[in-house]
Amino acid sequence: MELKNMSPVAITKELGNRLRQARINVDLTQAEVASRAGLNRRTILNAEKGKVQLENLVAILVSMDMADQINMFLPVQEISPIQLAKLKGRERQRASRAKKRNTRTKEDKSSW
Repeated sequence: MELKNMSPVAITKELGNRLRQARINVDLTQAEVASRAGLNRRTILNAEKGKVQLENLVAILVSMDMADQINMFLPVQEISPIQLAKLKGRERQRASRAKKRNTRTKEDKSSW
């Protein structure tokens, strides 16, 4: 299924359907997932409809031993060389102290 051609609402519904199928595949009821995740069954029902807060989605995935799926869903993003170069340009320079003006007169200075 091509997700890039779908609306955000359609994508969330598809994710909800996939979440439901994953729950069925691990042979758990909505109530069991809710109990394991520390959520109520209504939250699980809404998640399977595609309406879920991110924190609850993660709790559901953890409760079904599927937290590793997050890495496939959204892999760790490395900083691109271009972005790294931009960040280096903004690197903070070491602050220098204001130099104290020499208030001593020539007579105060030692004569080496």
